[in-house]
Amino acid sequence: MASICPKCHQVIEDDSVCCADVKYTWKCKSCNKVSTGFVVPYGRCHLCGGENEVIDGYDGEKPELVGIVQEAVQFEVDMYHFYRLAMQRTQDEHLQSVLEDLYHKEEEHLKSLEEKYHLHSVLDLRQLPGEDEDIVFRFIFHGIDFKDMEGHILQVYDRAIAMEKRTRNRFLTHAETLPPGPQKDLYKELAAEEEDHVTILETEKAQYLNK
Repeated sequence: MASICPKCHQVIEDDSVCCADVKYTWKCKSCNKVSTGFVVPYGRCHLCGGENEVIDGYDGEKPELVGIVQEAVQFEVDMYHFYRLAMQRTQDEHLQSVLEDLYHKEEEHLKSLEEKYHLHSVLDLRQLPGEDEDIVFRFIFHGIDFKDMEGHILQVYDRAIAMEKRTRNRFLTHAETLPPGPQKDLYKELAAEEEDHVTILETEKAQYLNK
């Protein structure tokens, strides 16, 4: 039976789930800082960069669906910031173009998830304060020297491909273990999106090497 979203008051169809009021409690394993939110970029503490863990789960009407949505948003937000930050720091015009295209694809996918699951707080995750952004950047690009133009381009490609593949494989593994239904379908849709990103990155990397 259709219901009403508590935030935007739009009608929620039977095949959707509203996550508008869902928040998790995160605690940093390093400094013990506690924060709340639907997801945290890269699961990292904004204070020290330590690893966060969820200490208070969600117990709602459809926790299994909310869990899938949260997992999907977490990966999308992570890759969104990866492409955004890499695009800002590379000087290679070709790589900038590829990263910008993937950045916009992640943004579109996030918008799609927001609309379908009424995630009214995800927009806030797209802009990080300067200090938080530096912590995220140091974590995701650890080991990549942006002063070495030739070397860092290939490293960015390889890091992005590895992250997209890991996410794709995770979604596929979940889909294979589930019976037919909305959960399985959602995981398969998410895996297909990640496969598209892997193909784009591998094609662009091959073109770069052969130029």
